[in-house]
Amino acid sequence: MSQAQTLPASPLKQFWLKWRFHLNILLILIPLGFMPKYFADAKLFRGEAGLGVNQISGIQVGPYSLDLAELRDQPPQANGPAGYFKSFNAALCKTCIDGAKAVYLRIGKPRSLRAAGTLFFGAPYRMGTSLPVPPRTRPDADIWITIEGWDGSMHQASVPLAKASPATVAWLEKQGGKK
Repeated sequence: MSQAQTLPASPLKQFWLKWRFHLNILLILIPLGFMPKYFADAKLFRGEAGLGVNQISGIQVGPYSLDLAELRDQPPQANGPAGYFKSFNAALCKTCIDGAKAVYLRIGKPRSLRAAGTLFFGAPYRMGTSLPVPPRTRPDADIWITIEGWDGSMHQASVPLAKASPATVAWLEKQGGKK
């Protein structure tokens, strides 16, 4: 009878046996590096951190009052063939909620209610929308807010884009005359 001979462990198995504890610790520590951003985003989405950055309070749109803020202080994000979009949040005043049917946002003055822009969605205390930003928009453009009332009335107001989103204006200036 011959004795059973054991084969030497492969280099991969030797590496795993030697470093498995350290690799498992690394798998725990890496996600911890992303936790501050996660908690900041969760706080923002719960409304504990306000509406966002560059908040403009008390915009008067006819008989309604509105707070507007961009979600993040960053340039517009590309969304494939649809173009570039910028996220905005808004909140109606407590006394305005019952009278407002819909709130729209658009770069440039709307020609009619059919071209009023993107519709805000969500609760009246915290509505959100993604505003399309054409790359050829002038940096001195205005953002127009249109509020449609339940009685059929339409009210509009404008805010300079530079005040509502300085990051977008910087991005537009960087774009220059690109087509």
